[in-house]
Amino acid sequence: MKLPDVITSPQSKRIKSALRLLRRNHRKTTGQFLVEGPQAVREALERHVELGLQPQNRIVTDVVGSVGERNGAVLELFITEEASERHPEFVETVRAQRIRWNIVAEDVLTELATTVNSQGVVAVCAQLDVELTSVMTKDAQLIVVLSQVRDPGNAGTIIRLADAAGANAVVLTSSSVDVYNDKTVRSTAGSLFHVPVVTGVGLAEVTELARARGLQVLAADANDEAHDLHHPWDSGLDLSARTAWVFGNEAWGMKSSDLEQCDASVAVPIYGQAESLNLATAASVCIYESARNQRM
Repeated sequence: MKLPDVITSPQSKRIKSALRLLRRNHRKTTGQFLVEGPQAVREALERHVELGLQPQNRIVTDVVGSVGERNGAVLELFITEEASERHPEFVETVRAQRIRWNIVAEDVLTELATTVNSQGVVAVCAQLDVELTSVMTKDAQLIVVLSQVRDPGNAGTIIRLADAAGANAVVLTSSSVDVYNDKTVRSTAGSLFHVPVVTGVGLAEVTELARARGLQVLAADANDEAHDLHHPWDSGLDLSARTAWVFGNEAWGMKSSDLEQCDASVAVPIYGQAESLNLATAASVCIYESARNQRM
């Protein structure tokens, strides 16, 4: 297998161009982001092939329009020689798809990687955003909404569990963390390439459209009027209904003005002495309760 020349300097134009994607403003300008690690890169390449994209003749790195038309595409691959031997399927795919790829010295790839122990592979991908109206349809059963969620690990974990639970989409309001933050992307463990993601919308727009499409809007919040998640029927709550779940900020939960935009609040019961559950744990319990009830 003939390999391309090895990039041995972090001052390489290709490396410096990719490094800029660690900054949010550059991600926004280019419509691109970095994906690190074999699992996530594998999912990205599989999505690229599944989309039926025509093989590329060259990479477009700074033209937003060109990237936007290739929603979710893999635009460039950086891989060490050792990693290319461990994952020959990556090289086979990028060659077949004519995706630009580079063999990179290990110490140079470390510049692109944000983990302590790099696994030798990083991809540049086109962002995956879709329009709210394309996922908030009359057929949607389960939508997950993150409102003012600021922790990238929480956001990524919830995207991953939404994928596992079979949710139709995840919506991050404009006040939430950047979904293309390296920590968020890593926390999704590749699920970012499975479940549709909407970003940059207001909560009011989401809840109004959800109701217009026949979904109930439930806020995960332990206030005095909240329904008990484990005894929903006692208070007339139907968890088998089509639902948009709204999860608020890690520190202060949901503001009263946001709660007013939801149809009802639901609390996860605490049976032991813990004061509360963290956001990702509470979200997993709520989302799976809906997924289970909708499949009964």
